[in-house]
Amino acid sequence: MIFALLLAVQAASAASPDPRLVARIERVLARNPVVDGHNDLAWELRKNHGGRVEAVDLSRDTSALGFPLQTDLPRLRKGGVGGQFWSVWIPNTVTGPRAVEMTLEQIDVVRRLVAVNPRSLELAVTAADIRRIAGGGRTASLIGVEGGHQIDGRLSVLRQYRALGVGYMTLTHGRSLAWADSSTDAPISGGLTPFGAQVVAEMNRIGMIVDVSHVSDATMRAVLGVTRAPVIASHSNARALAGAPRNIPDDLLRLIGANGGVVMANMYPAFLSDAWRAWNTARGVEAERLGVPSDLHGARTPASLTTWDRAHPEPRVAVATVANHVEHIARVAGRGAVGLGGDYDGIGGHGPEGMKGVDGYPPLLAELARRGWSDADLGGLASGNILRVMEAVERVAAASRGTPPNDAVDPLSRP
Repeated sequence: MIFALLLAVQAASAASPDPRLVARIERVLARNPVVDGHNDLAWELRKNHGGRVEAVDLSRDTSALGFPLQTDLPRLRKGGVGGQFWSVWIPNTVTGPRAVEMTLEQIDVVRRLVAVNPRSLELAVTAADIRRIAGGGRTASLIGVEGGHQIDGRLSVLRQYRALGVGYMTLTHGRSLAWADSSTDAPISGGLTPFGAQVVAEMNRIGMIVDVSHVSDATMRAVLGVTRAPVIASHSNARALAGAPRNIPDDLLRLIGANGGVVMANMYPAFLSDAWRAWNTARGVEAERLGVPSDLHGARTPASLTTWDRAHPEPRVAVATVANHVEHIARVAGRGAVGLGGDYDGIGGHGPEGMKGVDGYPPLLAELARRGWSDADLGGLASGNILRVMEAVERVAAASRGTPPNDAVDPLSRP
């Protein structure tokens, strides 16, 4: 493991790695394995591998597959990942009962993923589960629903997801709902409707974490005004450093910190760098003009697009860029309010230099250590902060025992 960390840190820095720093990061991760807030492997297995979980050998390097992945078991170990929230994302164009069916199919993919890799993975629901499983050398596997459209306007569906092990729900994805607005769509509710507030209250009651990644500023502010438990942004960055609407402005970072919540830094270059996002947009425009896919890179780039790529080099996004976002969030919201949510296998194979997959976390911790972060701060970033949030959410749910379920159905989104 130390040799692997040496290589990782060396890739992230032109200077020779300091063996003492490498050993220090190894000690931090041994005590505080990373709990990553968001990974889209389940959808990649569905989209590119037909959902045949058992046919994809995650015990080997998956970066060289015909459809490369950013996640496999060796890289999870190399990255010090002791807990992973697996997203059960579905397209936001899928709505109604089919959205519920497809979500159940994706939950099945995650549960099968764990079942076929019992020596490395185990399902987890609570913070105590994560500590036990990670302490035994495996990766605790949790589930996150990525979009309120997936409950089809019914709190009963939300409760059934929780019964199947879902730990959080992102309130919206890329489209606004009748009851909550997305950061990347025109507003409908202007924040939260009464039903949206009931969704948050029921999540508090049943111990499901409220995730505010993807939601509009108005919706985020409304959520923070009604929730009784800390929230997370499972894969978001600082808008002050990169202007993507998906990122969070400073005033809301402060409110999340005051709420006791956690913002988990995303590794997608478009959310880390304005220059990269502009480059990627321009590349997409050129690909559309040429009539070729824009999401293919490297050896898989369409021949007609290679000329544009040579004339427009990809802007550099380094480990230091990620560290800048982590530090900004920490300065504004507090060091107890920052975590890691890589978004791997949901970012088109992209990632910062030295952080192209789930093995990329040691270089980031090393960079922050060089900037003066203490072991306690690094441990909080890796897992301590999100575990604290989970425990707080669990306490709110425990205090709600005896409160009956809410059977509300959204009147605005039902036929």
